[in-house]
Amino acid sequence: MFTTGCQKNVLDKQPLDKYTDATVWSDANLIEAFLLEQYNYTPVMQNDATTTCNEGWNSPSNLDWTSAGTYGFGNAAQIFGVGLTMDVSDETKYTDGSWRDLKSVKANGITSDGGVMEYWGSAYYTIRNINEFIDKVPNSPINDDLKKLRIAEARFIRAYNYFAMVKRYGGVPLITKVAKLDDSADVLYPKRNTEKEIYDFVIAETAAIAEDLAKTTEYGRANKWAALALNCRAALYAASVANFGEVQLSGLLGISKSEANNYYQKAYDAANTIITSGPYQLYNQDADKVQNFKNIFLVKKNSEAIMARQHGGAGFLQGGFNTWSWDMMECPRPQTWGGGNEHAPYLEMVEEFEHIDGTPGTIDRTALQQGSWTMKELWKGRDPRFYASIWTNGTPWRNAVPGVFGKDTINFYHGLIKPDGSILNKNDDLYNGVPAVGDQNSQFNTLGIVGTGLGIMKYVDPTANNMIWLAESRTDYLIFRYAEVLLNFAEAAFELSKSGEALAKINMIRERAGMPDLASVDQEKIRHERKVELAFENHRYWDLRRWRVAATKLTRSFSGLRYLYDAQSGKFKVVVVNDIDGVTAPPTFVKRNYYFPITIRRIGANKNLVENPGY
Repeated sequence: MFTTGCQKNVLDKQPLDKYTDATVWSDANLIEAFLLEQYNYTPVMQNDATTTCNEGWNSPSNLDWTSAGTYGFGNAAQIFGVGLTMDVSDETKYTDGSWRDLKSVKANGITSDGGVMEYWGSAYYTIRNINEFIDKVPNSPINDDLKKLRIAEARFIRAYNYFAMVKRYGGVPLITKVAKLDDSADVLYPKRNTEKEIYDFVIAETAAIAEDLAKTTEYGRANKWAALALNCRAALYAASVANFGEVQLSGLLGISKSEANNYYQKAYDAANTIITSGPYQLYNQDADKVQNFKNIFLVKKNSEAIMARQHGGAGFLQGGFNTWSWDMMECPRPQTWGGGNEHAPYLEMVEEFEHIDGTPGTIDRTALQQGSWTMKELWKGRDPRFYASIWTNGTPWRNAVPGVFGKDTINFYHGLIKPDGSILNKNDDLYNGVPAVGDQNSQFNTLGIVGTGLGIMKYVDPTANNMIWLAESRTDYLIFRYAEVLLNFAEAAFELSKSGEALAKINMIRERAGMPDLASVDQEKIRHERKVELAFENHRYWDLRRWRVAATKLTRSFSGLRYLYDAQSGKFKVVVVNDIDGVTAPPTFVKRNYYFPITIRRIGANKNLVENPGY
């Protein structure tokens, strides 16, 4: 659906804003195109990107960055926006690209001016369109069954937009009717609803439309199971806010703790319906567990994909708008801009991947730095999801520039130790014909960028052409996948004192991964499994916020690795690089950022809005 829905010439007609209102709602094709456009105007469906570049930077779906003055290109779903939440969490360090000022955000938090991951004006633009659609379609010429289906679909998009807002701002104005210029002041300048009211709306809407969506079989569009998956996710978030948060501003923020179990039960019930009645199952088609996990994100329309944003067609330079830039951003070299590795996983993130026998993956850093290692020795016996999610020095990669490993293998070392103990570390230094800096590090070395020595493999397509430009990736993005539903179920079940049921679902995921069963679960084990299974999929940042542990987990220094090639032994010395983000501005999560600012400019436009605490 997205393959056609996100193209401006979907019907080979002039843009919809050139038609009169009466024309749109009397033409079945235009009605269909209007709805498809609203999917496109909801960029947060793709890794919480907040803008698109489909219609130029003045598109109504880009209202937030233009008003805040921030860099729209860096927020776009087709470009760099899909990586922002990784870089403000404990998953990755930002290296180079369009968001060069993100370091300040990570060190100081989101300020009262906002501008980072904002989603307000664009959300309300889409919500207004959806409200109009819901109002007009009942009197349109399309048949009644299709009306019912498309209205349910529109309500799903509206619910998704409100979910994206409530997890950012808490309570926001709940608007379900199109305002008119002659409406009363309380309609034109609405007050904020409570956070509970917004979550209740999303949960009630997705429950109400689930059966209406049951008939759709179009891959990529909202269906019954996508509605229940959003219901489940929203209920789990609401439960966490109630369980771990605090009520502020007379309920505009927070939910009473007494409501927590009610929301956990809703999350449990929605997940259980998908598990017991849905057509989905964990993808488990490949005997090799590493390749199997990779293929969850590479094989289109697989058994785990509940809802996906499809990518295909012409790339950005060819006038297409339905591809994305993940491969070029995350791939190893060769890469058209000479870099890749835009988001570098922290060593601490990598240590979360256990050993294959179930023992912790934490590295003895003293022993690590005292020895010399081959890469097989260093990373042997890890959770197969490690090799499917992470690339590093010595990882096989097609067309990688030959070095100490030979052809088609990543050379990510930075420095060469000569037999006399001296170290060469310049790009043009050689020793017996061996370069002092591995090709993967040459660009960073030139630019003075300190990476972590680690890269993201998840979603990276080994067949992609990364020598063209941005937006050439054609892997589908999984908006909802079955493993998340199992993890949501496990978390809700545990909080409802159903630890046996939680354990069973966690072990299903571990078994698919090739990991041994756990004998028992607790809150930390469930959260750990979630961090590993859903790494780099836009869950970690929001999880830390809803659990109210971000101020602890994200206020700390992180580390990376530097590999030094030992020319005498043919092995590597490994140095742990502490304070990898910089000692002068280490990462800090400011408590006020559990809610984003409403901002002065929005309050200036609507005096009935109330600012969130701390701004």
